[in-house]
Amino acid sequence: MAAFCLLVAGCGTPPPLRHMAPGQAPPARIETAADGVTRTTTLSVLTYNVEGLGWPARSGRADDLRRIGEHLAALRAAGKAPDVVMFQEVFSGAAKKAVLATGYPAIVSGPRRTAPHVRMFSDKLPGRAKMGRGELGIRLTGSGLVIASSYPVQLTRGQAYGRRSCAGIDCLANKGVMLARIAVPGVPVPVDLYDTHMNSRLASKAPLFRNLEAHTRQANEASAFIDRSHDDRFPIVFGGDFNMRHSQGRWDNFTRYQPMELVHRACIAPGSACDVRMSWDGDAPWVDTQDLQFFEAGENVDIAPIRVEALFDGGPNGPELSDHDGFLVTYRLSWQDKSHLTVR
Repeated sequence: MAAFCLLVAGCGTPPPLRHMAPGQAPPARIETAADGVTRTTTLSVLTYNVEGLGWPARSGRADDLRRIGEHLAALRAAGKAPDVVMFQEVFSGAAKKAVLATGYPAIVSGPRRTAPHVRMFSDKLPGRAKMGRGELGIRLTGSGLVIASSYPVQLTRGQAYGRRSCAGIDCLANKGVMLARIAVPGVPVPVDLYDTHMNSRLASKAPLFRNLEAHTRQANEASAFIDRSHDDRFPIVFGGDFNMRHSQGRWDNFTRYQPMELVHRACIAPGSACDVRMSWDGDAPWVDTQDLQFFEAGENVDIAPIRVEALFDGGPNGPELSDHDGFLVTYRLSWQDKSHLTVR
């Protein structure tokens, strides 16, 4: 088991990291509304689980991971890449190299294998822990979270989920949540970006009642981390692999702790100006996917989704190179032009 997990971790390759100085940032396109006071710009955010597990958990992934890096690099060269990418499952050496190959000038990673975990829950999960499904009491790989940005990262923070807040195979990774605070040139305040990968359901190999409670605890811990680290003056985007597909119980528990607005709901609301460029079925399309984004305005800078589309879905927006499609949201940031709002 230990040898298996070390192979999965890709521990010989350090987590992706790249620093960008503030003066290196490309200019954002700022527009002025007819009132002469309101300023707007856009920020595009992709969340993408790259299935970056190593052998023997996955085999033959190196080529597809390399192509992910090359495709995003090509989009960057053409000026068509997302401004920000929130990655999950960046575990293997090939996955880490692919993230660096994208060419994004600012790259930060989430909790590492040895990162301290939150201690919100002291009681055990219901049921019994079993070593055969990975509940060893130790972490053998990091969180697999990475955020890559076209703009400088002013601040990064990470929090691993508690040791009593995981179930099954997921316990082998130090899953958690991370913050990257980015500075978009011309926008008076930064934007807080949060990325997470929460406990799986069937893939965890743990019983439903056990993995449901683990997910609930992680939702609570993620909310507490955001409350501690977020500045209410700044707009916020919370994305990742939430592992809530087809689970009403997970949705009910998650929304109890997380009040931010869901992009899917905003974009299907009557009168929404959001341009939906992907196939959504039914009245609640968010229950059909693991990959989601939530958002919330800052005190002085508003944020709203204006376009949603899929990347890496096998269509015109890129080949299918993972067991997840990429979910791309373009947001409009808007604010009143008052110089005293600037935060340094």
